[in-house]
Amino acid sequence: MNGQPITEQPSATAPLRLGTRRSALAMAQSGMVAREVTRVTGRAVELVEITTYGDTSREALAQIGGTGVFVSALRDALLEGRIDFAVHSLKDLPTAAPAGLALAAVPEREDVRDALVAAEGLNLDELVEKLAGAGRPARIGTGSPRRMAQLNAWATARGAQLETVAIRGNVDTRIGYVTGGELDAVVLATAGLNRLGRSAEISQHLDPELMIPAPGQGALAIECTTANSELTAALAALDHAPTRVAVAAERALLATLEAGCSAPVAALATWGREYELRLDGVVGDPDGSALLKMSANGPIVLDETAEQQAVALGRALADRLLGAGAATLMGERAR
Repeated sequence: MNGQPITEQPSATAPLRLGTRRSALAMAQSGMVAREVTRVTGRAVELVEITTYGDTSREALAQIGGTGVFVSALRDALLEGRIDFAVHSLKDLPTAAPAGLALAAVPEREDVRDALVAAEGLNLDELVEKLAGAGRPARIGTGSPRRMAQLNAWATARGAQLETVAIRGNVDTRIGYVTGGELDAVVLATAGLNRLGRSAEISQHLDPELMIPAPGQGALAIECTTANSELTAALAALDHAPTRVAVAAERALLATLEAGCSAPVAALATWGREYELRLDGVVGDPDGSALLKMSANGPIVLDETAEQQAVALGRALADRLLGAGAATLMGERAR
């Protein structure tokens, strides 16, 4: 592969080939997008399953770098012309896009919150209290240093007994740790559980006051080649400008911190009145011993410069976090 996109465009009558990871969640997300693409283009869409390094590796995401491990194989398939477009969980997407690819659309965001799936349907306070009575800490599984940092900081602030346990695996595997009795609870993204039709298994939605989500959490990214201008324009019908602008601010913060998606960094941009964007950012030590939390507000005009305005807000907040020692908390800067 020479890194240059194939310029040949698909026949207007042939099905569009949508590249997707093989996981149940990725397939569900891609199926949703496929139906919407058919609705706006009138074209049939076929799913092309692609295995990524992140799907086959059993190492912790923090060890393999996190950034791009679920994305690179899909991007290679795009640049080689084996698929016409791809769907990613936006929180998995590296902040730097390779040449030849376009972020054609960011559909309207799902629920951004994290969710606790706990034994007996207990919420976090109930779970910790019950197990403290049994003389042991609540064991909560997550593969995310960001979640670990905020859970551990919550426990430290309350003097609660809590142990975070690093886990990998799909949704079934993770929830299976709870139903099988190995863990007392796991934390997953609400959006993923909703898209899989498994929201009934949620014990508690974790409010952003307790746990700010990952940059881009709950949003999807639809990517295609810049060479396929006709498809890029057609996919733009699925774009949701307020979502795209919000995640641009979150991802600018992440990029300025030079942190990958496995770093203990959280960011959430929310819209207020009169097009004001509020950005909350968190950088923490995974053990919860230190948590740096800051916010910034800025008016955003939803015109052709809206993304640049949001990026400026994200960079400014990241600079403040760095000035307060964020780099030390993150430990290793992104590779």
